Amino acid sequence: MIAAMPRPTLYVRDGCHLCEDAGVLLDEMLGTDGWDAIDIATDDDLLLRYAHRIPVLVVGGEERAELMITRPDLEEVLADQ
Repeated sequence: MIAAMPRPTLYVRDGCHLCEDAGVLLDEMLGTDGWDAIDIATDDDLLLRYAHRIPVLVVGGEERAELMITRPDLEEVLADQ
């Protein structure tokens, strides 16, 4: 039996162009329902943790990419799953 890939989560913030770019890449690669986005502005702990690092991509509980996330970055992360 093949294990399902953990669902990627992208930590974002409104008005973040890097977040928007990463979201477009994820949509293209996984589809609009293939990943989750969490706005760090909704949680003080997330805001403190990620404020200067967004977007941050987490897969399987592990931070795998941040800031300028490119297609090769995502391909590498997804291939490791």
